[in-house]
Formats: sequence, C-alpha cells, structure tokens
Amino acid sequence: MNQSVKEQVQQEFLNYFKIEPLLIFSPGRINLIGEHTDYNEGYVFPAAIDKGIYTAIQQSKTDKSTLVALDKNEQYEFTTNSISPLTTNGWQNYILGVVSEIQKKGKTIPNFNLVFSGDIPFGAGLSSSAALENSVVFGLNELLQLQLTKHEMIFISQKAEHNFVGVKCGIMDQYASMFGQKNKAMHLDCKTLEATIHSAAFEGYEFILINTNVKHSLADSAYNKRRAVCENISKLLNKPSLRDVKDHDLNTIKDKISLEEYEQALYVIQENKRTLQAVKALEIDNVSNFGNLLFESHKGLSEQYNVSCLELDFLVINAQKNPAVIGARMMGGGFGGCTINLIKTSKKGAFLTQIQQEYAQEFKQNCAIYEVNLSNGTQII
Repeated sequence: MNQSVKEQVQQEFLNYFKIEPLLIFSPGRINLIGEHTDYNEGYVFPAAIDKGIYTAIQQSKTDKSTLVALDKNEQYEFTTNSISPLTTNGWQNYILGVVSEIQKKGKTIPNFNLVFSGDIPFGAGLSSSAALENSVVFGLNELLQLQLTKHEMIFISQKAEHNFVGVKCGIMDQYASMFGQKNKAMHLDCKTLEATIHSAAFEGYEFILINTNVKHSLADSAYNKRRAVCENISKLLNKPSLRDVKDHDLNTIKDKISLEEYEQALYVIQENKRTLQAVKALEIDNVSNFGNLLFESHKGLSEQYNVSCLELDFLVINAQKNPAVIGARMMGGGFGGCTINLIKTSKKGAFLTQIQQEYAQEFKQNCAIYEVNLSNGTQII
C-alpha cells in the first residue's frame, strides 16, 4: 500500500470537509490467464495487487454530496435523492452507478462526501474502475451499516458499470478486487462463483507488468461487440453461454457465422482450456508450461479475438525472444494497457532496461514498468 497516496487522500478530505473520514483501500488486479472468458461464464485466474484506489468517505452535514477526484483535480456535486448517469461518461458514473444500484436494493443512502486517488493509472488494464466501485460500495456499507455481503457488493459494482458506464463487463475484476488474498491467485469459475485459492509464486521468477501507455479509442465499443458475438453464438447453439460450447458444437454452425466470429468463439473455448491447464501447471510447479500457456493466450487474443494492438504485440514478441522471460501476454480488455510477464528474477534488470530502450525507439514514447505484489482485497485501512 502506498502510504503517501493514503495520507494525501486523508489530508485532502480533512481540508475539504473538516471531519475525520473512513478510509478504504481497494486493490487493482492482474489476471494471470483467462482473458475475455469471464462474461462467457468461463474460468479466470486473477489476483489482487498492492496498487489500487484509496477512498475517504463520510456522511455529509449539508443537503448535497461532494465527490473529489484528486488525480484529475475535479469535483462533482449531486444529491442522493436524484441520480442519473452523466452523458459525458466520466469517473463520476462509476460512483453514481454504485449509489443507484444500492438504492435499487431498497437501502436509503443519505448525502455523503468522498475523496479518492490511486496509484494505478486509469486505462492500464488493472481494473481501476472495479477498485473504485468496490471502494464506494464497501465504504457506504461500513459507514451506514447496510449489512450487504461481499458477494452482494461485487454485483452492485458490476451493475453500476453495466447501467451507468455502459460497459457490459463480467464479474472477474470486482471479484478479484474484493476477495484477493496476499501472495495468492484465485481460480474463479464465473458461472458458479466458486474459487479455489492457489499460492502464485514460482521460485526464482516474478510477475512484472509493462504498460504500453496507450489506450486506443476502440476499447469499449470493441469489448461490447465481442460480447455480442459470443452471446449470439451461444443462442444459435441453444447454450446459456460459450462456457458450455465445445469445439465440435461450434463446427456445426460454421456455415451460419462469419470466419471472424468463428475464430472469436473458438478463442474463448480454447482460453478456458488453457486456464484449467495453467492451474495444473502451477500446482506441480511447472514454470515452463505455465509460461507457454501465457504466450499461447496472447497469440489467441491477437490473432483470433483481435483485441491486441501494435504496442502490445511488440512487447510480447520481444519478451518471447528473451531467455529471461518464461511467458508474456496482453492483459485486460485490450487495445492498450499492460502486458504481464513471468521473468527470471536474476535477469529481470537487463531485460527491463532493454525492452524500455527498444519500445522508446519503436514508438517514440516510453513504456512503464510496474513491479507488483499479490495483496488482500478491499479493506478498511
């Protein structure tokens, strides 16, 4: 946890509202493997990280609520008795959506004040949005004694994103951020919400994130389009989701769908298998097999699901050429954000220096390196 961000949020809240706030830390997440499978009721393998969103919250003494986004140097006022999404889709909708979804459960939310900041950048594919949503629902639950369970809270966060932000996200990001455990990854079945917890440490190796520092504007619309393709194919096959579709099922409707749609559905089916194989590799400490699955996952995301971009492909291709890197892939929605890399600890320095130089040369801008530790989920500080 970043002490300075926490202190800054606390101090700013005191400056603005002259009262001690409740402080919440809600982590971002990485996903080891299992990308774009969550909204298909498939398998994912996420972990919470020690970077995230710090939120200070307290009831308001006035007839309005004030939200302060420190990183953006912006504030927004509203009243909790009349909430609707802003058409300019900004950070406010994540918070307003959470309040609205809690109210739909018949809970009364009085006006409140909130200040937040983070040490994960928006758009890096580390789920700052889920971290923000979770911090708000968790904070309000504590503050107002709403008696929501953690499971109820993650669905409130997810629905906020569906109904106020307009991104039809799966449940993985909210789940990982809420339920994370230190030094552990969660193999989550997105259909049953059952998770098995695995120690996620390979001796002598570590996970490092490399941020492309780009976010192509395609991201949200392409995400919703991919989701629509997956739902359409499930319907054609009379299945609840692609989770229940096998390769041979898909072949029976090959002539009814485009080649592009076929490849996208096939990617999801194969990625589910890879995620199950990755768990087995972790259990028997087979680092090279685990790494190969990451490379295969990226190939599928890039060539079949078509959600990669030049910058992400460049980082993975160059990682694959380097013997220090056992596995790498793009992570998150795509079209920018981060790659996750499994690197030999003893050789990480030389590799990271080299990749930064090559990336700057190729794209005339810098990539960013994040060293992350796996952490506990959303919590009161």
